[in-house]
Amino acid sequence: MSLSKKSDKNKIKRGLQASLTVAMDGWEGTDEHGEVVSVFESKVYRVHTSHSWDFLGVSQGSFGTGVDYAAQQDVIVGVIDTDDHIFKKRWNWLFDVKINMFLHKLNEENVINNLVVLQTGIWPDSKSFSDAGMGPVPQRFKGQCVPGRDFTLANCNRQIIGARYYHKGFEKDIGHLESVGEPFYLSARDADGHGTHTASTAAGAIVTDASFMGLANGTARGGAPAARLAIYKACWFGWCSGVDLLAAFDDAISDGVDIISVSAAPDPPQPSVFSDAFSIGGFHAFLKGILTCVSAGNKGPLPGSATNVAPWLFTVAASSIDRRFESELVLGDQVVLKGESLAPAGLSEFHDLIDARNAAAPGIPAANASFCLKNSLDPNVVTGKIVLCAIDTTGNHSSSRIMKSIVVQQYGGVGMVLFDPFFKDLAIPYVIPTTVIGEGQYPQVLQYMATQGRPIATIRPPVSVLRVEPAPQIAAFSSRGPNTMNPDIIKPDITAPGLNILAAWSPVAVSGSGGRPADFNIISGTSMSCPHVSGAAALIKSRHPSWSPAAIKSALMTTATLKDNTGGPLLRQPHGTTATPFDFGSGHLNPIAALDPGLVYELDTDNLIDYLCSTNATQVQLLFLIGSMINCANRQVPAYNLNYPSVAVAELRGTISVSRTLTNYGESGSVYTATIGHLEGVNVKVTPDKLNFTRNGEKLSYRLDFTVQSPGNGDFTFGYLTWSDGKHNVGSPIAVNAVSV
Repeated sequence: MSLSKKSDKNKIKRGLQASLTVAMDGWEGTDEHGEVVSVFESKVYRVHTSHSWDFLGVSQGSFGTGVDYAAQQDVIVGVIDTDDHIFKKRWNWLFDVKINMFLHKLNEENVINNLVVLQTGIWPDSKSFSDAGMGPVPQRFKGQCVPGRDFTLANCNRQIIGARYYHKGFEKDIGHLESVGEPFYLSARDADGHGTHTASTAAGAIVTDASFMGLANGTARGGAPAARLAIYKACWFGWCSGVDLLAAFDDAISDGVDIISVSAAPDPPQPSVFSDAFSIGGFHAFLKGILTCVSAGNKGPLPGSATNVAPWLFTVAASSIDRRFESELVLGDQVVLKGESLAPAGLSEFHDLIDARNAAAPGIPAANASFCLKNSLDPNVVTGKIVLCAIDTTGNHSSSRIMKSIVVQQYGGVGMVLFDPFFKDLAIPYVIPTTVIGEGQYPQVLQYMATQGRPIATIRPPVSVLRVEPAPQIAAFSSRGPNTMNPDIIKPDITAPGLNILAAWSPVAVSGSGGRPADFNIISGTSMSCPHVSGAAALIKSRHPSWSPAAIKSALMTTATLKDNTGGPLLRQPHGTTATPFDFGSGHLNPIAALDPGLVYELDTDNLIDYLCSTNATQVQLLFLIGSMINCANRQVPAYNLNYPSVAVAELRGTISVSRTLTNYGESGSVYTATIGHLEGVNVKVTPDKLNFTRNGEKLSYRLDFTVQSPGNGDFTFGYLTWSDGKHNVGSPIAVNAVSV
């Protein structure tokens, strides 16, 4: 049983104590437990898993463009994190849906720059968490450095200013930590690597000569390298208890963080916001002026797979950067196929190339052997050869990609060629020379093998390749819209780098680094894209400490880019088709532009209560979430009229008018003119089409009138609205489902 309470007065952990005396089927809501705002069943959630900030235009030289290094030290980023990066050894995200998991993170220094990370912990000895050159800890920070196994007060410093850990909920929901049978630290120290990676992505210090086994060599840094970090270890072995998550949220809020970063999400479909730990924790953070950045999930490319879709959460999709890790497969006829890999080395000579289907162990069907599962291959056939394996896309035979290379190695294979029709661009630290090929290359390999009496091949070692085009592209694993909870709100909100990201790592977390200790690792997931947005939010908070969470979110959304590095539209994997706002939200993160957005869409608690009333929430539900009685009479404002930076109308019948209000955060005397892209089958008119702001802080409203010209057969049509004064371009994606005339 999880309990949510007013975070400004009553700590969630006191509610946790109260829950021990309240049976789930015996709760009557009496005054005996007056400090408890809500009671709901505790759920268990799963976490999601250098050059990326340069790709975003935030380099060390950016500090001359309004990014003040000193001001970052006043921002505190709180990180609540789990280990849900994409291809961890012990699970396959595409098929393993046994338990949901959540990861949370706060980013920046002290509200002035204070970043909170809810996570699997941190490796404090990493160079990424050096506090060299940082000033005293902001006095407003009320957090603690909690000692535990191999973690003392000395492990906190002027960058890691707080560290807590939570395990009572996990042990109540799942069992004792020792029973899992995996290594762990009963402290804020990270045995998993995921928390260290996400924290350093958001606010890691500048580290030169960083690499993963020589790959991606260069300078590693977080988006806000001078921001403070507060660590909240709420997840263990890739799982998070709702009780522990809420306790972490509550502490982060009370400690005084500025940004919360959560690299985790529930499995789809999205649970109710009244029983979802992320939604509840994020709502209370919003009430206290704290922005919560969350990952959209790793269930793409399935439509409607995005979760963490409450409008007060900043939901982040994942995309590529202009770098890849190529490992070439050279066939015996000298044809070279470019694959992807982080394998430790290549092969020095040619070896026999066999299809795993032709190496089945006795009694194993050839189709099963093709997936290179444990006990499926015949060592007499595999020994000394390169094995062609495949990913099972049916979900009947689940195993991780790394495990396939382990199986091939155990049966005597010297290398692996892995056919992956969806995620060929994911770089994985395989244990033997390996390269991953996609749909276009697989038939070439099969044809070569079919025409050769003795097919041979070799695998070259991986190399880092920069200036890849086109980039960014939406990662295939990134969860997609539409928003299944309320399609009148576009989700995800934005996309950011989440594919093959280098950041700090826990050297004991060898299962996630190919069995080799590493100080830095390259992993993928919306867990990696989320802290990029958290770091960008920390930058904005450092420059504009008085800005609300809605203003920061609006600034990042309305300045996001819609073009790749070739000038073309954003594409999505696995097939390279044109992406839509259901893939990328408002576009690709553009942190420097967001420092000066011109106009913002403000949103306050009353707006959110109106939104909740429009969902037909009951008074009891609202009481549990908000902590006070709410009368929804006369508050039934349609969800599409929430003052959100994007616009969606899920059921357009005839004509609907949508209203928005913009606040001038720029110069006085600014005149903005509207332009709107064509929406197929829908006529749209903007009234007025000019907004004349006479002063900073002034609010002006406009109306969008949508009229169906021809129904869309259930498919959304997309457009884009831009308000421009010649200097600022304030953009909003539009999604409309034209149902009937």
